[in-house]
Amino acid sequence: MSTTNDSDVLVIAASNGENLKLAQRFVDQTRAQGRSADLLDLTTLELPLFTPRVQEKGMPGEVPALQKQLMDAPRWVICAPEYNGSIPPVLTNAIAWLSVEGDDFRALFNGRPIAMASFSGGGGMELLVSLRIQLTHLGAQVVGRQLLSNYAKPAKDDSIADLMQRLLQMTPLQL
Repeated sequence: MSTTNDSDVLVIAASNGENLKLAQRFVDQTRAQGRSADLLDLTTLELPLFTPRVQEKGMPGEVPALQKQLMDAPRWVICAPEYNGSIPPVLTNAIAWLSVEGDDFRALFNGRPIAMASFSGGGGMELLVSLRIQLTHLGAQVVGRQLLSNYAKPAKDDSIADLMQRLLQMTPLQL
């Protein structure tokens, strides 16, 4: 897990395949626009499946560091595949653990600009709709444009550049 504190954008990959490659393209594009970016691969974290019984055993050691990395980044890009018509388990599990860490879980999301992108073997639109609903519910400012790609329709560099430009113009709300 990268831990740079002065990054303009944290790009979060919720798979170690095509979405990790897509996430790296967002990092590269952010840097090409003269801004800083870090990459977080959620698949490298050793988070057990969240359940109330597992939570009773204590907070996994990686959760506070993850929370700090997320808090330190003013903007995020989430690159995730569609899983069974919704959000991938690795992302849902991380959010579940974060939701029980600290006194103000919503501070992670409230007013934070977030862009969404997907490389999906299936449709991908259900992921983007589900993720937008969840992020909005948590208080995030979700960029209006999103990126949906697959093998038949790969992500274009100009689409990534446009999405990053839109995200970088956004400022976290002070609540």
